[in-house]
Amino acid sequence: MDNFLTNIYKWYNLNKRDLPWRKDSDPYKIWLSEIILQQTRVEQGKNYFNRFINSYPTVKELALAHEDEVLKLWQGLGYYSRARNLHASAKIIASQYNGEFPNDYKSILALKGVGPYTAAAVASIAFNLPYAVVDGNIYRVLSRYFGIDTPIDSSKGKKEFQEMAEELIQNQNPGMHNQALMEFGALQCVPKSPKCENCPVVDSCFAFKNNGINQLPVKEKKTKQRHRYFYYYLYDMGDSILLDKRSGNDIWQNLYQLPLIEHEKALSDSELLKADPPLKSSEINIKTISAQKKHILSHQIIHAKLIYLEVQPNFNNPSPLIRVNKKDISKFAVSRLVEQFLQETGLGQ
Repeated sequence: MDNFLTNIYKWYNLNKRDLPWRKDSDPYKIWLSEIILQQTRVEQGKNYFNRFINSYPTVKELALAHEDEVLKLWQGLGYYSRARNLHASAKIIASQYNGEFPNDYKSILALKGVGPYTAAAVASIAFNLPYAVVDGNIYRVLSRYFGIDTPIDSSKGKKEFQEMAEELIQNQNPGMHNQALMEFGALQCVPKSPKCENCPVVDSCFAFKNNGINQLPVKEKKTKQRHRYFYYYLYDMGDSILLDKRSGNDIWQNLYQLPLIEHEKALSDSELLKADPPLKSSEINIKTISAQKKHILSHQIIHAKLIYLEVQPNFNNPSPLIRVNKKDISKFAVSRLVEQFLQETGLGQ
């Protein structure tokens, strides 16, 4: 086991990426990067990280931001609850810790939206505390190297891998150790076609010796996806359109959208022409109906169409719909799906 870690550490020192959150051990930057990287790959994540740091260099400044601004910076990453939790935790740090990031595992874990993985990452990398990180990369490295076929998405598997990770981190430099294993999984022991030909631990890797690379790690559960049918209505009033703000405990909470009607099944264009739009008027002209767009989320598949309506500039819109000048649309945080529809109509950001 010692040789395994020694070789991983040597590999890490030679191959680690130059990432903006590795410039120092600022816990705010490490926390921010971990939340972002739960949503996207490193290359795209760097862009989002830099936008946040440029807009809010400190956790105090993030705490003072308006939620709409935070959601706008997050736009395109999905899982917008993570952005809301990020903002809420910044407020907690500002009020309860005077803007100083908490420096113990339990306090970090108590922050909104922070689970054991993120708490361990911040505690170990920022404060060098001995908490083992277990993410997808580490599941893959440990399962292949040690030949563990317990499903990683089972309670038994999570416990088994966590215990092994905690055993490995003992008497090590926690921050470097966790980053080395995660980096090794991200760059070397990748999901498909891992670089076994130049792997520093290949000679003692169970999966390589037993032709089990493609069988490990093991998962037992398949996510059931719900199908939903969204019909967006673009009310074009010349120099402005109508937007609505999503509320309730549903996807894209607190993001803006075009007026929407959800149906239980897919509607044909002829059925849409007969259906009542969200807002009625005697002077509505249906300009176009888009092709159906398929938008895949982790637990849902959205099938959506856009109905483009031309209406008179003096069209009265009831609350809570708001009238937005076309040149100001880019200021509003919307889902990636709505953004695509807006881009296709020439109103994109």
